[in-house]
Amino acid sequence: MNIHEIDRDADIPLVEQVMSSIGKLISSRQTGPGAKLPSIRDLAKRMQVSKSTVVEAYERLVAEGLIISRRGSGFYVAGHMPPFSLAETGPQLEREVDPIWMTRQSLLAGPELLKPGCGWLPSSLMPEAEIQKALRSLARAGKANLIDYSTPHGLPALRELLSRRLADRGIEASSQQILLTSSGTQAIDLLCRFLIEPEETVLLDDPCYFNFHALLRAHRVNVVSVPYTRTGPDIEQFEQVLKQHNPRLYITNSALHNPTGATLSPAVAHRVLKLAEQYDMLIIEDDIFADFEHEPAPRLAAFDGLERVLHIGSFSKTLSASVRCGFIAARQDWIEEIVDLKLATSFGGGAFSSELVLQLLKDGAYRRHASTLRNELSIQMEKATGMLKSLGLTPWIEPSAGMFLWCKLPGGLDAGDVARLAIKEGVVLAPGNAFSLSQTAHGYMRFNAAQMQGPVVLSVLEQTMERSAKG
Repeated sequence: MNIHEIDRDADIPLVEQVMSSIGKLISSRQTGPGAKLPSIRDLAKRMQVSKSTVVEAYERLVAEGLIISRRGSGFYVAGHMPPFSLAETGPQLEREVDPIWMTRQSLLAGPELLKPGCGWLPSSLMPEAEIQKALRSLARAGKANLIDYSTPHGLPALRELLSRRLADRGIEASSQQILLTSSGTQAIDLLCRFLIEPEETVLLDDPCYFNFHALLRAHRVNVVSVPYTRTGPDIEQFEQVLKQHNPRLYITNSALHNPTGATLSPAVAHRVLKLAEQYDMLIIEDDIFADFEHEPAPRLAAFDGLERVLHIGSFSKTLSASVRCGFIAARQDWIEEIVDLKLATSFGGGAFSSELVLQLLKDGAYRRHASTLRNELSIQMEKATGMLKSLGLTPWIEPSAGMFLWCKLPGGLDAGDVARLAIKEGVVLAPGNAFSLSQTAHGYMRFNAAQMQGPVVLSVLEQTMERSAKG
């Protein structure tokens, strides 16, 4: 059991700290109904408090109904578990570097809060006029499904079109191998339900998209990581992790990796797939940034033929966060099983969103928007790179496309400290350790080039870095 240490400098009484530690063990599912708790003597020794402190803590927990006392036997977790707490399952992070807190702040924020640390584009770069036109077109044609559920697999015409789009990236998937979802996140959630069981091991890149950490904690699996390089995962360490931990699943981005902006090389992709086959590991390839690319990068699903790779995509980043539409491409026999999970957990899909996306794809509006967006992001990336370099930040890599810059702070500054100061000035930043399972990215920060907002962000960043350097 992971008993939290006592903080003797805190204002919280020792009894309440002991109670909190036991409560966190239970809420995070580290111990379950009927499990025996440490004896009074053992817990007092482990937490370096008096036995009377533990006795009082246990008695108060009994009174709250969280644990029960059995005369002559000890104390046990009560028969009913409290509601699952996602926050208690991960490392205890300060809020400015906690990814869930960062996401909440970015989503709740009004226009006055600047968000160079968020993971989406500003509304000014999204095709609102084209979406409005497509809505009017659907309404006039009487084709918009405003009432009924979607079919189990999702709109057939959109799946056919997605099949052709995937073929352009070398991924052969018939429409029967494609399942529509409400988002990329739902796609990964469904696949985790399908592929893994609690206590199994999942492999992530380090750093990686921070919501992978939270999602996997919700699935109550063990998570391990491998360092990510400029051409993909560090292959030597990748193999060592597979030997040591035998992960069931690996989740990654092949192109425009989040947060680094790196792209998987063909040589590394080949080795990843060979090792996955050798160690019987499955792969989820998250490809939601595909339409940001100027030239298609290698895809694991293309090399693998969808044998052990499951490929997902979404239109949330490039089209609209409100028009929720994603997809899974996988083996047809797997798709049939995942459809059942989709029906069990969400019943139907977003029929209207699917028809709207199809309309935008068919009339060429999305293609024109994506082309314009790629060019605009190239301009924004060049500007943001120059701005950050002028403050002494060093891009880890200058990405070929996309919106993310992974930068090293100068002078040994801690990104968490800088983020803590910046939020007080109305700027949400994304410190490196929010993306790092090993917590080794404290000197790095992810910037969204499209959300830099010119001189305001630059000024706040410069001031907070100076204040952080002074301590």
